[in-house]
Amino acid sequence: MRKTTALSAGPGSATPGKDRTPGSDTVIPGAGPAPRPGERATVRLRADTPEEPAAQHGPGEPAAQHTPEEPSRYAPEWLRLREAADAAARATELLDPLRTRLAGRPDPHGGLVVHDLGCGTGSMGRWLAPRLDGAQHWILHDRDPYLLHFAAVGAAGTAADGSRITVETRRGDVARLTPDTLAGASLVTASALLDVLTRDEVGALAAACAGAGCPALLTLSVVGRVELTPADPLDAELTEAFNAHQRRSGLLGPDAVTAACEAFAASGATVRVCPSPWRLGPDQRELTAQWLRGWVGAAVEQRPGLRPRADRFLAERLEACAAGELRVVVHHSDLLALPGSTGGDA
Repeated sequence: MRKTTALSAGPGSATPGKDRTPGSDTVIPGAGPAPRPGERATVRLRADTPEEPAAQHGPGEPAAQHTPEEPSRYAPEWLRLREAADAAARATELLDPLRTRLAGRPDPHGGLVVHDLGCGTGSMGRWLAPRLDGAQHWILHDRDPYLLHFAAVGAAGTAADGSRITVETRRGDVARLTPDTLAGASLVTASALLDVLTRDEVGALAAACAGAGCPALLTLSVVGRVELTPADPLDAELTEAFNAHQRRSGLLGPDAVTAACEAFAASGATVRVCPSPWRLGPDQRELTAQWLRGWVGAAVEQRPGLRPRADRFLAERLEACAAGELRVVVHHSDLLALPGSTGGDA
């Protein structure tokens, strides 16, 4: 059996609460700020994470079950709620250079081997796998066995050309990612991961990809800019406070894409970055309302003095959202890093 590897739980950070209904006043876990002082709910760095054997699954087969001692940091409801917006936002223009590089790789394993880091419920695989040709074996990494179950059960079954896709799950923590973890990898991918890492962790990710000689497609990293229409004088203050919250405990937050570009370039990779904004309007009211609560909540947690004005702001914004009168652009970037050994396809 191969050893468990180490990765994050997926996008966003957690907020406690039993009510996970999208329209409720409670923020769905994953959409709001971390609940416990000193705890990084998004990425737990622990030396005592137990190793667990890898589990292999075909699409639709059961994976690891949720265990009481390992509470979910992200509600599947939040990850499902954002999946369509994520899919619409990802930069498809990065796929052609990626396909070119993958087509030129030797294929000793009989197909592509793709590592999905911090896979959550598996939305990245459902988006990317059907856009690539050839047989694929996806290795889904997450620290939450509950989410790994959803990811394996919901995995894509066939590639763009009809080839078979198989799935394997691995549970663990991002702190231990090494080139050995990625031995034999054709591609490393992740969604909404970079901004919840530290500079050292991003450096380790770039070094691991370089050591394995594999490309990396890392999507939907926040860049610290949002646009709300109609505008409000408090937008800029809340954005600044939210960005500061994202940088707490040494996390990169909106600096992640710049740090990743530097780390991958230093490893000899050719790096290309494309915008991948969420564009939320009347058709995404549930997602917009949850995003607003989480965004304002994190800003107020960072700067409690904002609360009186932020409460007024949030009430007015939620009312506009419910009426279909609010539009939000949440800016992200996607990054493609191609290893330098065979030159810059990008």
